[in-house]
This record gives sequence, C-alpha cells and structure tokens, in this order.
Amino acid sequence: MSGIHARLRLARPDFLLEVDLRLPGHGVTALFGPSGCGKTTCLRAVAGLERAQGSVQVNGETWQDDDAHHWRPTHQRALGYVFQEASLFAHMNVQRNMEYGLRRLPPQQRRVSLEQAVDLLGLGALLARMPHTLSGGERQRVAIARALATSPRVLLMDEPLAALDAARKAEVMPYLERLHRTLDIPVLYVSHSLDEVARLAAHLVLLDQGCAIAQGPTAALMARPDLPLAHGEGAAALVQGRVLAHDAHDHLLTVAFGGGQLQVVSPRAYAPGEPVRLRVPARDVSLARTRAPDSSILNLLPARITHVAPDGPGQALVQLDAGGTALLARITQRSCGALALAEGQEVFAQVKGVALVE
Repeated sequence: MSGIHARLRLARPDFLLEVDLRLPGHGVTALFGPSGCGKTTCLRAVAGLERAQGSVQVNGETWQDDDAHHWRPTHQRALGYVFQEASLFAHMNVQRNMEYGLRRLPPQQRRVSLEQAVDLLGLGALLARMPHTLSGGERQRVAIARALATSPRVLLMDEPLAALDAARKAEVMPYLERLHRTLDIPVLYVSHSLDEVARLAAHLVLLDQGCAIAQGPTAALMARPDLPLAHGEGAAALVQGRVLAHDAHDHLLTVAFGGGQLQVVSPRAYAPGEPVRLRVPARDVSLARTRAPDSSILNLLPARITHVAPDGPGQALVQLDAGGTALLARITQRSCGALALAEGQEVFAQVKGVALVE
C-alpha cells in the first residue's frame, strides 16, 4: 500500500499530540505550525524516537501497530534523519562521515549509492575536508548525504535550515530541490518558515496545539480562508504553471496556468514547457469591476469571487477562482464596500507582485 499513514497519540503533563496523518508516499510533505505545536514531536514519533501510541506504516511497511503489539525500534526502521545541527563526527573527514551511514546496510539493499549522494549534494570537492573547515551550509549538505547513504524508505528533516544564516540557506536550498526532483524518496520536512514550505512542499500538514487542523496540497491550504495561512500580511497563493517564453531584453518570463498567463521578472532563462511555481502575495492583488485600459500592471486576470470576509482592522480578504486556481486579494474594507464586492461576482484581478518560488 503506497503512502504514509501515522496515527499517533502522545500525552505529556502539559501537552497532547493526537494526529491521524494520511500522506503521499512520494514528494515532500511539510509539517508546519507555530512553535510548540508538535511538529518535531510528531516527526520523532514517526521515527520511533518518541514512544507514542498508535500505528505507523510507510509505503506498505509497518513500523508500529499497537493493536497487533508490533513495535519496530528506530534502528530497524529504514529512515534517514536530518537534524537542525549537522552533528558530524569531528574526527572523520567528509567521506568517512558519509560512509558511516552505509555500515548498517548490506550492499544488496543499497538503493542510493555514495557516488549518487555526493553528486546530488555537490560534495565532490569536499571529500577530504574535516568538519571544522566547512561552512554551516556545507556541513548540513554532508549530513543530508550521510542520511541518504542509508537508502531510506523515508527521509525525515527537522528544520534542517534553521541554524543557517540567509546566505547559507540560499546555498543549500537548490540542493534540496534537486534532491526531491531526482530521488523517489518521500520526505517529511519540519519547518517554521512558510517560504521554505512554499518552495519545497507539494503536501502540507498544518499543526496547532498537537492536532492536525488541516492536511492536503500546499497550494490549496495556503489559499483556504478558514485557515490562518490565508490571513495577515504574509498571505499568498501558490500558482503552478509552465513556461511559455522568456524575453531576454526585459527579463520577463511568461508562465501559463489554468487561469491564463502571468509575467514575472526573471534574469534566468527557463526552457519552454519547464514547470515553475509562482507565489502571488495577497497584498499585491487589487480588484476591478471592469478591465483597466491603461495600467502599468502587466498581469490582469478574469476571476470569480468565491469568498469575502474581514481580515483585521480596515482590511478584507477576497478569495478568487481564476480558471480553477485559487488566488487571494487583501484590500481595504472601504474599497470592498465601494465596489460592492460579493461572492459569485466576476472581477478582474490586477496582480502587481509575482515571485518565482526558487
């Protein structure tokens, strides 16, 4: 049976984790929520590092089933675990650190070779280096490669970028994207950064006070007005599309999606047909009842209003359906009233800000 199913209950004096997660057996699933909501506890329970009650199955393999009195300890679970800190062995060079991950796995069970891990994470020039000579980003890449060397059935990552500064995060992120595109290994990724989630995760679990208040495709959850992600200054919609063309003179990328086309500034030239993910902040979407004839805004999309509600003092949140893609607009309540906006109306979404999620 494909997929990850974790039904877990862990009671502490001041905290209760109680979740029933049904997740895809491939791609990246992010566990997201405020500090103390249970993200890391949930990840550790899946790994068997915390003894929760319930059951855990990973792509047809049962790691825990308390009803059947079955418990597989962590060292017998085919998982890779990457912590916030790289925790490399200080007395071993990079190559020996990675080879350490191979020791518990017979050669015939190895599905990810050491050479493949080195290539995916760009470590070829670092193999002879000692950990103390590496940057934070380099150390974390080695830690990820060491986890991959065990050929895991699932890769668990607990805020792997949290200890890095902005420059080091930018260094590691492309390797994470490459890793997830190349290997058919499901990833459970804990993060408190919505930017990381938007960039990496196809599936999202939203946790609050030990409960999963929502789980599903990341784009769908980010645009749901009944969830906290859709509210406040950071609210944004994700748009999945494909590149139509790149204008090298104006550095403009044209991306087609179900609701039409969007243009976004991009110095990098993408190949036609290449899939891309765009982030459209709600604060950068304005609305009009009629098409504006002259405007500096490049992106004008016909859309239908599906939800209107107050969103803080003087603000309103409007959810839109643009050809099957959900968008959000955060406008003033005065503008909402002046335009007499209501569910079911056809409007034009004027999208000022669009960013490539890269």
